[in-house]
Amino acid sequence: MPDSEYKDEIIHRLSEKYPKAKIALNFSNPMELLVATILSAQCTDIIVNKITTQLFKKYTSVEDYASADINQFEKEIKSAGFYHNKAKNIIASAKMIHKEYKGSVPSKMEELISLPGVARKTANIVLYNAFGITDGIAVDTHVGRLSQRLGLTRNNDPVKIEKDLMEIIPRPLWGSFPYLLIEHGRAVCIARKPKCSICNLSDICPSALNQK
Repeated sequence: MPDSEYKDEIIHRLSEKYPKAKIALNFSNPMELLVATILSAQCTDIIVNKITTQLFKKYTSVEDYASADINQFEKEIKSAGFYHNKAKNIIASAKMIHKEYKGSVPSKMEELISLPGVARKTANIVLYNAFGITDGIAVDTHVGRLSQRLGLTRNNDPVKIEKDLMEIIPRPLWGSFPYLLIEHGRAVCIARKPKCSICNLSDICPSALNQK
């Protein structure tokens, strides 16, 4: 378990470097965020935002998604990849929201993860960004990779990584902390070859120190 000072220093340095870190997906309501987040699985936020620019003009309500023609919808989201499953899950989730939650995206973890295609990462993103609720920590590939490299977890499973992070990150930061790691993961601590020479954590990061 990392000590408190180490964890606090990571948060302090990343917060200074990325003061405007936030979600990169465009949305204006909970349903749009749910759709964008499902589309973002193994797809860049840039591509998702291009898709949703047109998608959100056509589909303006939960009912619109629930009644969408799946073949047409697949064509509209095809560039996001895995579009068969994504289309099926988005439409099925919309139908479930319409039928069981009176047309409103639920704001509870257990209800969100009951929706098709929605696991804890997606639920955490929707809860924090759409409702201001911190019920956990969203663990995507960047968050998982950096958490391991920084020695914040020894696990590979996202659920276990989330549990480890929840034990050491103050709850008020659960929602915002992932975006600090995501920004750093995109700019510096990239997957194939991290740029340790320009990293503001290199003097305390165990992975960087082991390379010296």
